[in-house]
This record gives sequence, C-alpha cells and structure tokens, in this order.
Amino acid sequence: MFSNYLIGLREGLEASLVVCILIAYLVKTGRRDALRPIWTGIAVAVLIAMGFGCALEFGSQELTFQAQETLGGSLSIVAVGLVTWMVFWMRRTARHLKAELHGKLDAALAMGTGALVATAFLAVGREGLETALFVWASVHAASDGTPRPLIGVALGLATAVLLGWLFYRGALRINLAKFFTWTGGMLVVVAAGVLAYGFHDLQEADRIPGLTNLAFDISDTIPPDSWYGTLLKGVFNFQPDPTVLQVTVWLLYLIPALAFFFAPVGFGSGKGKVKAPDDAPDDQGSRSSTAPQTPQA
Repeated sequence: MFSNYLIGLREGLEASLVVCILIAYLVKTGRRDALRPIWTGIAVAVLIAMGFGCALEFGSQELTFQAQETLGGSLSIVAVGLVTWMVFWMRRTARHLKAELHGKLDAALAMGTGALVATAFLAVGREGLETALFVWASVHAASDGTPRPLIGVALGLATAVLLGWLFYRGALRINLAKFFTWTGGMLVVVAAGVLAYGFHDLQEADRIPGLTNLAFDISDTIPPDSWYGTLLKGVFNFQPDPTVLQVTVWLLYLIPALAFFFAPVGFGSGKGKVKAPDDAPDDQGSRSSTAPQTPQA
C-alpha cells in the first residue's frame, strides 16, 4: 500500500505543481479571463487519464489468462520505462519548469482559447497518462485481493492535491529539490519490483522460459499471507519465490538506475549537484521553495 501511496503522491504532486504554476501566472498577470479554458484543458486531461486506466483494468478482464499475463507483463515494462524517463527528466529540468511553462502559456495566450485548452491538456495529460499506466502496473503487481493498493493510490493523489493547494496559498514551504530527489529514488525501487513482476507475468504467459527455475524459495520463512510478507510485497513488490530471471532483471535495473540517479555528476548538470527547481532553497537553506502565490487585491 505504501508503494502505491508513493506513486500517487509523487505523480500527483508533479501534476499539482504544473497546475499551480499555470493558474498563479494567469492570476499574477491579470488574465483571469483565461482561467476557464485552462481548467477545461485540465479537466479533459484528468478524464482521459481516468478513462485510460479504466480501459486497462476492465478491458484486460475480457482476455484469456495467457493474454492477460502477456498484456500485464508488457505494460509493466513500458510503465517502468516511462516512469524512469520521467524521474530522470524531472531531475534534469525541474529548475527550468516554471520558465518553460510560462513561455508556453504566453504563446497560447496570443493564439486564443483553443491554444490555452491545448496547453493545459498537454501539460497535465502527459502526467496523467503516465500515472494511470504506472498505477495500473503497480496495482497489478502488488494486488493481494484487497482494495488496499487502490486506497493507497487514492490517498497519495489526495495528499498531492492538498499539498498543491497549500503551495498555491503560500501556507506550506518545502524543499522541493530534496523531495523530488528522495521520492524519485524510492520510485526507482518500486519500479524495479514492477519490472521484475512484469517479466514474471511474461513467464506465466509462456512468452519467456524459466518459470520453474527459482532463484530461492523462502516461503516458509516469509509466508506471502503473513502481515510482514504482505508488507514487503506492498512496499517493494517482494516475492518469496522469485525466478532467476526476476532477480537478474531486478538487480540489472535497480543498481545502475540508483547509481546514475544519485551520482554526484549526472546528465548534463556539470556542477556535481542535482539542479534545484526555480523556487527551491539554496545550499544554505536560506530560502524555502513554494509555489507562486496569488497577488494581493
């Protein structure tokens, strides 16, 4: 449940910050007349993301077992690829996110209502579709026959919306650079479990051999139905009897991904440190990050 909460929180907060930046910029520049098309674009993006998630869930139920496992395994791999790209992209570009969104919004304002709707839709829609796919893959991997994974996602999204609103109102200050760094690292750990489970699905679908070739089996020590077995599965997608392929894939993804993510010099930073967002505090902590605030009347 914690891993699903983390996904909802991390992905939802990114979308919330995008919305805060768009809305606050329009309010500050006196363009409240453009708020309605922005909200329209956001609403369309949310509806499409929810529809995509529902299509994945209910559409897969009509398939045969082999087809379900093939689809689940394939989409899990795709989801891990997308979320890995997103985590590293945010690490590189968070510093310039506000300026980039402001530039796009200025261009859309000059073009008219349709461009505003499209700008908001594209800004939020990408996050929404990525979130829907990764949430579906994670819930599928961590499913234990209870609604706990979905509850975790819902709580994470609700927390993200609340934090976004508090940022906008200026009631909450947080070091966003550290937040996205540490949650990104934890998300990489979650993604490793989803990736390993995706390959296990493909093995169950008989698309990849080695289903009976177990790396180890500690089911007697950590029963899957025990509270601690459920906790490990919910947080890390842990399986007490993984195949050799699962363990190999998990290690080959996790170790390099974490090494690159936390490397002192990474992906064009050139200064040995992760770049902070526009509003993140400096190295001495003299300033706290917060979303743009509404102007005083």
